[in-house]
Amino acid sequence: ELEVPPQLDMTISTGIPFLDFAFGGEGMTPSTCCLFTGTPGAGKTTLMQQLADSITGLGNVALFNTAEESLLQVRKVSKRLQLQHGYIAGQDTLVPKIIDHLDELREANPTKQLFFIIDSLQTLDDGKYSNGYTNSMTAVRCLESLIDYCKTHYTIGFVVGQCNRSGEFAGRNTLKHLADIHSHLFINLDETSQNAGLRIFEVQKNRFGSNAAALFLKMTKQGLKEEGRIA
Repeated sequence: ELEVPPQLDMTISTGIPFLDFAFGGEGMTPSTCCLFTGTPGAGKTTLMQQLADSITGLGNVALFNTAEESLLQVRKVSKRLQLQHGYIAGQDTLVPKIIDHLDELREANPTKQLFFIIDSLQTLDDGKYSNGYTNSMTAVRCLESLIDYCKTHYTIGFVVGQCNRSGEFAGRNTLKHLADIHSHLFINLDETSQNAGLRIFEVQKNRFGSNAAALFLKMTKQGLKEEGRIA
């Protein structure tokens, strides 16, 4: 008889109904790592800060690690969005240091679900080369390390990946295959559409739930809000 770890029978709500729906209906399975891509200006960082705040408000622990923006910028966005619950902010680029922080948080909060959000993958370094040299495989090694952490400690992770303006992912396709979930956010630029200007959030791959879930989102002063679901 196959023994399933109890953590894999759990589903953890994000506290954001449209994300819970997109990721399978009830939220996230511990050990899941999601690669979250999106076009410039679509609102990736905004949504991830909303997520970090919501997670914390439910009594979980969230590390939001940014190397795309300064901590001052993160604070400004947090205030603009009127986020209330707080989350732990970091600004490391070395994956071993991020993992050290995750260990500290996990050990200090043994009864709480640990989440991490990394913004973004392209800024990370796994430390393989002492002179700081990186190449096209650096992002692969970094994501592998973060996925391994999720699997080992039943942590839930979101790693932001950058795309160019045409929506093409700025990285190896291997990265999409490595992640348990691949979600994508972009602006609907079809001016003939009644939903022109809205954001479209798609789950293009999900090992733990439904695939091809898609939503229309609207950018507001308080962040992204659901406007509808795409059948």
